[in-house]
Amino acid sequence: MREIGIDEAGKGPVIGSMFVAGVLNFEGLGKLGVRDSKRLSPSRREYLAKLIEASTEAHVVEFTATEIDDSRKTHTLNEIIVELFSAVIMHFQPDRAFVDAADVNPNRFATNLKSSFKKERGEGAEGESEIISESKADERYPVVSTASIVAKVHRDRSIRQLEAEIGAEIGSGYPADPKTIQFLRRLLKEKEDIPPYVRRSWKTVERVYSFIYT
Repeated sequence: MREIGIDEAGKGPVIGSMFVAGVLNFEGLGKLGVRDSKRLSPSRREYLAKLIEASTEAHVVEFTATEIDDSRKTHTLNEIIVELFSAVIMHFQPDRAFVDAADVNPNRFATNLKSSFKKERGEGAEGESEIISESKADERYPVVSTASIVAKVHRDRSIRQLEAEIGAEIGSGYPADPKTIQFLRRLLKEKEDIPPYVRRSWKTVERVYSFIYT
């Protein structure tokens, strides 16, 4: 049985890319003590991600802030995630995929994912991957936990790299992070054009502009 786990990191931030990771199940996974990436320290995530990527195949898809903004003109964020998850399934061609549902309705997410995957493969293609879609699957299935860890590590690395490139502290990039909002206020006050790493379609940007100019 060829099984994979899929999860994303960076769905909600106002700054930076979203990452979707797929990880192929492997012997010895149960001994690693993996769990939802949010329950692990950054150093522990980095350590586990290296072990995971050395032990099995991992496939990571990056979707930039600009790509998110462009896609949201015609798609919802959940529809975008369906397409990204589908691309990961296409890469692995597994017998079964365990996915962390990005929809409040996991069954609907599974149905949409199957439809997208079938469209990618083309009508009449042989074989079909079973989709197990659940909320908080990263807490229930170790193979989804591995995907959560790998996606989160790639997301964190990208933010640290961005900080190094622009020479400023960003924080996590999430709207609830005071460091991120402080950075965004300074940035939008200083620059006429919104940099490509900021998700301009987020309401957070509008609120920050309102704060600056009122």
